[in-house]
Amino acid sequence: MQAIGSYDGGRMLFLELGTGLGSALIADGVVEPLELGHLPYRKKTFEDYVSEGVLAREGKKKWRKTAFDVVARLAAALEPDYVVIGGGGAKELDELPPNSRRGDNTRAFVGGFRLWQPDWDGSR
Repeated sequence: MQAIGSYDGGRMLFLELGTGLGSALIADGVVEPLELGHLPYRKKTFEDYVSEGVLAREGKKKWRKTAFDVVARLAAALEPDYVVIGGGGAKELDELPPNSRRGDNTRAFVGGFRLWQPDWDGSR
């Protein structure tokens, strides 16, 4: 819901940094839920390197560096117009990767309302 509520048109990649790595792509109003967190990365998966558990274990500096790398790789692969980073981990990023903005949990309410609007075509 937060992804839909954060959508401003075009191609948006939504990444949720939390207990795992949630992801969705919205392209021209069409929502594609993804499971990018389960893709191979280094010796494990993407979510094995950017989850909240890793942040607690490894510390912010190392976690932030890895989060930037993960966002860059996924954005390069999917070529979105912009990236929205949500979830609890988003607040741990003092700076954001290029072409991205911070998500907000309140946007989930907006997303829920949008689904019930008969004229919502993803362009708003």
